[in-house]
Amino acid sequence: MSDALEELGTHLDLKRNDCVLGWEVSHGELNVTVALSNLVGFVDFLKTDANCLFNSLIDITAVDYPARAKRFDVVYHFLSMYQNHRIRLRVQVREDDMVPSIIGVHPSANWFEREVFDMFGILFSGHPDLRRILTDYGFRGHPLRKDFPTTGYTEVRYDEVQKRVVYEPVSLVQEYRQFDFMSPWEGADYILPGDDKAKEEAKG
Repeated sequence: MSDALEELGTHLDLKRNDCVLGWEVSHGELNVTVALSNLVGFVDFLKTDANCLFNSLIDITAVDYPARAKRFDVVYHFLSMYQNHRIRLRVQVREDDMVPSIIGVHPSANWFEREVFDMFGILFSGHPDLRRILTDYGFRGHPLRKDFPTTGYTEVRYDEVQKRVVYEPVSLVQEYRQFDFMSPWEGADYILPGDDKAKEEAKG
């Protein structure tokens, strides 16, 4: 399998060196880094080329690297049922970059791209209906960004008095909270259970 994927990686590099920035085979999958400007053409090539035939879009997701200039990796997973191969595409984008939609090649990308927009705030140009899909109307922020507080900004609950769902701002934001929980790694000067016995043995 790995030899076939190595051959496929070489084939893609030779045929579409305008798109492929780099590639490797790991964990039984071919990983290809693709130029943002040529993404749609490369996805179409993967679908139609006789050596590829990646006609099944499995998933689109993203990864947040806040310290990088190109903050996000948009990640695409495809399956070729004809060749029994899997491929993963990575596209590095800045926070204000527009990623071209691949709906024209894979209509099933519609909801995947909406989810990435909802969770990470990444915009897809050419998408026919780019709006939130998992969070509520009026939701602030993008929950899978690394700088999103773990409590969120708004609490949603059912009020028994008002007999309706109410939205309230969260009063305790966990962005800068530190949880010790008696961690010995925080320079604690207290005695943890069992430590007293260890000290007695050391004295004896």
